[in-house]
Amino acid sequence: MNPDASSEHRPGLLRSSAVVGSMTMFSRVLGLARDVILAAVLGASANADAFFIAFKIPNFLRRLFAEGAFAQAFVPVLAECRESGGQAAVRALVDRVAGVLGGVLFLLTAVTLLAAPLVAGIFAPGYIAQPEKFALTADLIRITFPYLMLISLTGMCGAILNSYGRFAVPALTPVLLNVSLIGASLLAAPHFAEPAFALAWGVLFAGLIQLLFQMPFLYRLDLVPRPRWEPKHPGVRQVMTLMIPALFGVSVSQLNLLFDTVLASFLPTGSVSWLYYSDRLTELPLGVFAIAVATVIMPTLAAHKSAARDEDYSKTLDWAVRSVLLVGVPASLALLLLAEPILISLFHYGALSERDIAMSALSLRAYSLGLCAFMLIKVLAPGFYARQDMVTPVRIGIRAMVANMVMNVIFAVPLMFYFGIGHVGLALATSLSAFLNAGLLWKGLLRANVYHFDGIWRRYLIRLVFACLCMGMALAFVTPESASWLEWDWDRRALNILGLCGLGLSVYLLALRLAGARLADLRAPAVTGSQAGPDSRGSA
Repeated sequence: MNPDASSEHRPGLLRSSAVVGSMTMFSRVLGLARDVILAAVLGASANADAFFIAFKIPNFLRRLFAEGAFAQAFVPVLAECRESGGQAAVRALVDRVAGVLGGVLFLLTAVTLLAAPLVAGIFAPGYIAQPEKFALTADLIRITFPYLMLISLTGMCGAILNSYGRFAVPALTPVLLNVSLIGASLLAAPHFAEPAFALAWGVLFAGLIQLLFQMPFLYRLDLVPRPRWEPKHPGVRQVMTLMIPALFGVSVSQLNLLFDTVLASFLPTGSVSWLYYSDRLTELPLGVFAIAVATVIMPTLAAHKSAARDEDYSKTLDWAVRSVLLVGVPASLALLLLAEPILISLFHYGALSERDIAMSALSLRAYSLGLCAFMLIKVLAPGFYARQDMVTPVRIGIRAMVANMVMNVIFAVPLMFYFGIGHVGLALATSLSAFLNAGLLWKGLLRANVYHFDGIWRRYLIRLVFACLCMGMALAFVTPESASWLEWDWDRRALNILGLCGLGLSVYLLALRLAGARLADLRAPAVTGSQAGPDSRGSA
């Protein structure tokens, strides 16, 4: 065994996760700034609802073609190609995958531009009864939809860089979307009769600059894609074979979001925007940590699988689960307790009213209940995909999707009829179905005997619960009433919310320390096999 393998690999996952997490944190902070500006420019108006629908559609499909099904199929094939074929084989695979993916997306984009009203009717049928809102949505879709092709190719480039241990560049790339939308809001929107058009063009421009940004880094690896249409290439066929079931698996969660959007289009004006603002806040811890960990462990798990290191495979998954819960549980509790203060501090300016804040806070609390489940899904699903098992997550996802659709009706309809808050039912159903999905994924890994609980779980859970209780009591005791936040100026709001976040974090970390937790507990597992595998250090 390489004597340096263990010592190098052990901090590798944590260090790489920290790199991805820090880059993603920067992006998410800019994303919050972007949403603050969007809230001030658009608020929760009918035009805001139209823009968010037009923005959601390419993002919905992006998760299928970019970091979703495609990435889950492409990364294991690329790992095998590197292991057995060398650089020339990798270049051939990249060129042909880029050609097929780009060609399919070009055709899809062309069809969508011609049939934009039909697409608007599918995603937002409730708008058909509002001709102006429906026409605006269709026009915005024609501008935003080409973003799908650009960002999907960007996702492919990012998957290549991740496979070679260059995690920082793909993690930093989303910053450019936020910069573009902020620029469109502040610089372009005042010159448009309808500001939503400026934002739509900002989305399209962001796709272009994100793709171009990654090219120099691929050039250094001699892997800049030279697209070639060759769908019969063995590597392309393998990716497609793996992608088809993965497509159904990823589609499940996206179909849930689509169904939520369809139902929200029938709810009162503002419902789509309320769900958007609250969902964006749950995306912060999800994106900063869970997606960072999932991004890092995917190539590592694929390498462990290729080298038949079963024990390392299980330990890596267990480390990932414990790591995301260490962040997810306190984050969920903090969002539950501080929903109004956070929303007021970030969004209660310009066009967003007090009623919009109250409605968004209700859906934020519903989403926060499922935050841990959302995070667990991100790290448990790669446990199947790295083994090229795409079928099991599909079966699990279908069950969760059906449950979500049933719960959407059970919760949203009575909440809308009796209390006028149907959007809260949609958020609550999403959270509960996520727990079902995560639980079944976890059970499936245990049943397949590829994941085993580490012996420290009992002690870990006691420390986690104790620290969260201490943090929750501290925040509940010192947080001012919502009325005070509404009266304060932005600077006082900012100081107070930062102070509360700092207090909560400090109490949480101190309680963990008092309970016996140590920084060394976060250390990633050492490799026990004969070698650390390619790029095991996960350098950024």
